[in-house]
Amino acid sequence: MFRLIGRLFKGLWWALDLVRRTALNLVLLAVLVAVVAVLMRPAPGVPQGAALVLRPAGALVEQAALVEPLNVLRDGGVSTEQAVLPDLLEAINAARDDERITGLVIETDGLSGGGLSKLAELRAAVLAFKGAGKPVLVRGERYTQAQYYLASAADEVRMSSDGFVLLRGLARYNTYFKGALDTLGVKVHVFRVGEYKSFSEPFTRSDMSEEDRESSRDLLDALWNAFRTDVAATRRFSPDVLDGYVTGYRDVLAAAGGDAAKAAKTVGLVDKLDSRDEWQADLIARFGADGSGKDYRQIDTGGYLAAVRSGLSRPPAKVAVLVAQGAIVDGEQPGGSVGGDTFARMIREARESDAVKALVLRIDSPGGSAWASELIRRELELTRRAGKPVIASMSSVAASGGYWIATGADEIWAAPTTLTGSIGIFGIFPEFAEPMKRLGLTVDGVATAPLAGAFDPRRPLDEAAAEAMQLGIEHGYRRFLETVGTARNMQPEEVDKVARGRVWTGEAAAKLGLVDSLGGLDAAVDAAAKRAKLTEYEVVWPMVGASTSQVLLQRLLTSVGLEAPAAPAGSALGQMLDGLQAQAAELLRWNDPQNLYTHCFCEAP
Repeated sequence: MFRLIGRLFKGLWWALDLVRRTALNLVLLAVLVAVVAVLMRPAPGVPQGAALVLRPAGALVEQAALVEPLNVLRDGGVSTEQAVLPDLLEAINAARDDERITGLVIETDGLSGGGLSKLAELRAAVLAFKGAGKPVLVRGERYTQAQYYLASAADEVRMSSDGFVLLRGLARYNTYFKGALDTLGVKVHVFRVGEYKSFSEPFTRSDMSEEDRESSRDLLDALWNAFRTDVAATRRFSPDVLDGYVTGYRDVLAAAGGDAAKAAKTVGLVDKLDSRDEWQADLIARFGADGSGKDYRQIDTGGYLAAVRSGLSRPPAKVAVLVAQGAIVDGEQPGGSVGGDTFARMIREARESDAVKALVLRIDSPGGSAWASELIRRELELTRRAGKPVIASMSSVAASGGYWIATGADEIWAAPTTLTGSIGIFGIFPEFAEPMKRLGLTVDGVATAPLAGAFDPRRPLDEAAAEAMQLGIEHGYRRFLETVGTARNMQPEEVDKVARGRVWTGEAAAKLGLVDSLGGLDAAVDAAAKRAKLTEYEVVWPMVGASTSQVLLQRLLTSVGLEAPAAPAGSALGQMLDGLQAQAAELLRWNDPQNLYTHCFCEAP
């Protein structure tokens, strides 16, 4: 009987496994057929008189995270929740001088943000496109602050008659855990140098320190001033008009009878209110109808880049742009974070490549492991010694460990609104002795030396161990000062005056001597090429932890349309819980072998 049942289940399992393998093979076959079709298909043509269409979806990023090909089968498609800034810049810059492109159309509804400096860089490319005498038209169903900042660069800004322009200013509010930790009996021992190094404060305080409040206020004022000045300049009104809209929104809305769209148009934030079909009809009238007669002549950024790149020659000399995006952690890491060993290997590979003549380090990181940061900085220094120029280009955030690795470059470039500096170091040690005691749990044992078991979180932290930890932190801070001083030709005492964990904008950092020049990625690439004495070169973008076959397969899957729709925005409660979960997940990834961290809570609002 049991044998019969066993045979039955075995046969059933074999049948299910056969079905699974058959289905998987069929899907893989379909993918391969689609890939072959793409390879045999000629590059798309660019219609004469067409508009280049930008529909950025998700957050602006420096480099898209690699998606494992099998995730296409599991999740139903390649995520489109990232808008790659360099691709958008390349498309706009090429279209600016392309006689086939007669205008730029931007639809902002899918854009979720990405840092003020990245938005400003994209906005600058749009303004340069306008400067070539070609119109820029923008429409959104409604506008968030990030969406409107980009939209305000256009010649004409349109919005749905039921929409709104939500400009709230900038804010920075942290969640402080000390009260909850005290209730649980958890002690958090913090070791740091620098009164502005506020990353650990949520674990040790119930409110914002005066130093953090002062620094945060200065940063937000500087960023908001840049926002309001840029918007006012392109919308041709005084910054005071924008201030009045933001600070007196209730009164502005009341004057418009509660009609948010009318209020935005009355103030001058938008030019026209219309529906989707009216927008479509106007674009057909402006750019002409396509072959179907139902749409306007257009080409999206993906199709346009494919067409432009297919006709480009490939010079043998290359400038490699290595993207340090995310927290810096020790060891081998996938995309989305900066693994010390992974990134160091990428630098070595670029250094040892005969084709690569110069490196650009594009940084969008708040820092992390001090150990991994030094490992990366050292590889950059060796690259310079090998005769290959290294230029650091700061994106939205290049602070703490992000600034540490930048000191390995010949030159440091930053955007005016980059958040950088935060030169400081800290360590955190949680102690769970009291919660265990409340649960009736005890710890006992023997050790051969005072420090053996001293950092066991189940036991009270030994005073000698705490002093040793603080000494290590102070040494790490002096090392940080010396590293910056050597790179910036400053004495450690001079560095200390602008360090102590304080965060600066790129503009302020340039005045303080922490940054060489203000400019975006293109300027940094030009500087690298100039140092390498290159007149013709190709810019390449090695991907973190990606093999050539993986990159190729992902691009092909995307090009054949295996894309998942953008996820809808979550509720306010969901966003809050997601934020807390992200903070907890980030802490769990910290793995510095010495427990020394150069990290800051300084992501751009």
